[in-house]
Amino acid sequence: MNGAAPPAIAGRQQRAAAGGAPRCLPLRSAPAPPMAAGRRAPPEPGGGPVLLQGIFGAGPAPGAAACSLSLTARELQVRRPGGSPGGSAGPDAALRLADCVGSAAFPAAAAAACFSLVCYPLRGPRWGPPARQRLERTFRVSRGPDAEGNLRIAQAWSRRIRELAVPAVPAQDGDSYGVLPRPCRALVLLNPQSGSGRALDDFQAVVQPMLAEAEIATTIFITERPHHAHEKVRDEDLSQWDTLVVMSGDGLLYEVVNGLMERPDWKDTMKKPLCILPGGSGNALAASINYYAGYDHVAKKKLLTNCTFILCKGLHTQMDLVSLSTASGKRFFSFLGFGWGFISDVDIDSEKYRWLGSARFTLGTLQCLAKLRVYQGRLSYLPAGPEQGTSPAPRDPSTPVPNGQAGHVLPPAGTDAPGSLPTDSLLAPLGQPVPAHWTVVPEEEFVLVYAIYQSHLGTNLLMAPAARLHDGCIHLFYMKAGISRVALLKLFLAMSRGTHLDLNCPHLCYVPVRAFRLEPRVAAGIMTVDGEALACEPVQGQIHGRLCRVVSGS
Repeated sequence: MNGAAPPAIAGRQQRAAAGGAPRCLPLRSAPAPPMAAGRRAPPEPGGGPVLLQGIFGAGPAPGAAACSLSLTARELQVRRPGGSPGGSAGPDAALRLADCVGSAAFPAAAAAACFSLVCYPLRGPRWGPPARQRLERTFRVSRGPDAEGNLRIAQAWSRRIRELAVPAVPAQDGDSYGVLPRPCRALVLLNPQSGSGRALDDFQAVVQPMLAEAEIATTIFITERPHHAHEKVRDEDLSQWDTLVVMSGDGLLYEVVNGLMERPDWKDTMKKPLCILPGGSGNALAASINYYAGYDHVAKKKLLTNCTFILCKGLHTQMDLVSLSTASGKRFFSFLGFGWGFISDVDIDSEKYRWLGSARFTLGTLQCLAKLRVYQGRLSYLPAGPEQGTSPAPRDPSTPVPNGQAGHVLPPAGTDAPGSLPTDSLLAPLGQPVPAHWTVVPEEEFVLVYAIYQSHLGTNLLMAPAARLHDGCIHLFYMKAGISRVALLKLFLAMSRGTHLDLNCPHLCYVPVRAFRLEPRVAAGIMTVDGEALACEPVQGQIHGRLCRVVSGS
């Protein structure tokens, strides 16, 4: 089902007219992300030099009280009559342009004109995380009977506000940032059955009005079956859209990523920014994006509003993907994580409680604790850090490396054909031993193995606090057999705060890696990639840095 976003701003206008070895030690947190647009912080006095200044009506209606406006690079300052623009007391109100998502100018009654801006500042109770709340201010321009002149003034203010509200592109070596164009065209892929089944209602109530205010026009594609989104992005002409937005859980984005990677023009298509809006149960990438932006931990509607605000601002950057290959010849691209054992058991076994939303994972955890399993297999990895420059063992050119397409194999490194998928140059074929410079874990009995590349495993599980979108690293966790149920429960309770490794549990180990291999002894247990179930078989993966782009807040 396709449709266009309602013109929310137009409606208002009409009304107005009217590391190395594994560590079983505390994980050292990375430096806190820089304060992002919208974080509550005291503005600098004056907000910088004044760029525009004027006296206007404080509202769209005729006879509204006059107010003095001063526009700086960072804020719109509003002063009541009698206030001095240079007064030491400061403005009566300061609307931060970092919180602004849109501005419009339009004619009003009696030859006047108006300009408005919509902001979503963080506000909240004295205790607890703040939430973004909508704030719209409209100002009336009425400088005589010249309707066209009044409208030109309103348009000039609105245009300058929009220009200043565009986020500054960070200047960091090696990072590639960009900003979505305005107006912007977005294809929204939405699964109405994800999570508790409220994705479509939440999109219409929360997301669509905000996108309209930010001049983001939407085409909505409702998925009707598994792999529907995969087929859509694989076969569709995507040139008509500036961004692909996924309103669902992480599983639908997994479909989208792999559908894009099957296109002959995947290199160009993967430059189109992706965006995740939380509409599922786990919402791990959405929680990670919120975390990277420097915002407080929130869930449900607050998380959805934060992620929609990030989309409205339009900043995007690069994101790593991991290539996973299986013994049966399949190949996948993953943005979140690969798991085997306890975490995957909880994820898949709790599917029958999907109607509970994120609470399904709590219930699933308790059930899996009661029947705690141990899995046997061999885990190997290539550590990140000083060893990352070591060359892999020579590859037997006669042995193919599966690329996930029947009858096709990846060419040797350095011989990639145009349009071919990236080569897994760090991996030896699954039928051969791992290279000699890899590490093989001596234990072969595990409660869980999880390779994660984002900070969050779920909305309330901060598994890898040091992870970033393009850190070139797989954060590998494994838990050895012998842990008690009580100790395991304590670890997951601590993971809600990201302090699980501070417990110094001797059974839990963490190591940053660039590649890994897992070889189960028997085909027992559940494997998952980005929350989707896989057949249990030998699998290996390696990081591919900055392979796609994603809308982010920092």
